[in-house]
Amino acid sequence: MDDHPDPGPGPGTDLPIVVGVDGSEPSLRAVDWAADEAVLRGAPLRLVYASLWERYEGTSLADDLDKPSEQVRAEDIVDAAARRAHSRRPDVKISTDVLAEEPEYALVRESRSASVLVTGTRGRSGLAEALLGSVSLVVAGHAQCPMIVVRGDRDDQDRTGPPGRVVVGVGEKPAGSAAVRFAFAEARRRGVQVEAVRAWRRPAHESTDHALMAGEPARPHERQAADALDAALQDVPADVASGRRTVEGHTRSVLVDASRDADLLIVGARRRSGHYGLQLGRVAHGVLHHSACPVAIVPEEG
Repeated sequence: MDDHPDPGPGPGTDLPIVVGVDGSEPSLRAVDWAADEAVLRGAPLRLVYASLWERYEGTSLADDLDKPSEQVRAEDIVDAAARRAHSRRPDVKISTDVLAEEPEYALVRESRSASVLVTGTRGRSGLAEALLGSVSLVVAGHAQCPMIVVRGDRDDQDRTGPPGRVVVGVGEKPAGSAAVRFAFAEARRRGVQVEAVRAWRRPAHESTDHALMAGEPARPHERQAADALDAALQDVPADVASGRRTVEGHTRSVLVDASRDADLLIVGARRRSGHYGLQLGRVAHGVLHHSACPVAIVPEEG
């Protein structure tokens, strides 16, 4: 999982947008979101259902269809999702697949040949809405293309207010960031502003009474955050409107707050190895669980 596709393929890409579906309402909302994204990208849509039904049903067959009953239900689910996507976006090319394997492994493999991988917040397990489904969380830690988890309850087709914006969290290595490039591309497709956000915190041992914190240059930590935003936005395309904001506070809280009136929140992921394989950092975990809008996790090099 060392090779990452370009995070911002242009219009008319042959790489599909892959959506993991399971019949749950969150996965159907992911289908809606992905269908809209397919129009923006000029990309085909691929709907995938994965389950190890053979583990539970063996070789027993449905009497009238000569198929395991779970497979029959899976095919019904992807067919219904395809009809929903076609009804919403009739011009999008749609394909479906039913895979007899663990959904986590199937979706990670699908990410190797996808422009974007899309999932809902949770599946049929019925977890609380504030929690992210285990499949999405595992896949987010391993996907090789940008992965978007559709959070929030706003439908862009029903929006009556002004357009939102794309928010990107700027990390420790802002120059050449794949997440920032992805944000530029998404903002251009939507015709909205990209806002780069960098959180900063003053160490507890420093106070506003400290000599270094008075006058100019004041707040060196805030200045460092502003410098990071300058580096991140140095290559912003001329046709993309951009803004920047430094906020004192915990990065997770700052980004969740920024998501409340955004179309999409984007964070980069430099995964680390642990006892249980690749893991996301705390910031990615936090926004995946609590963002008010869809979240894109973009693999970063290194």
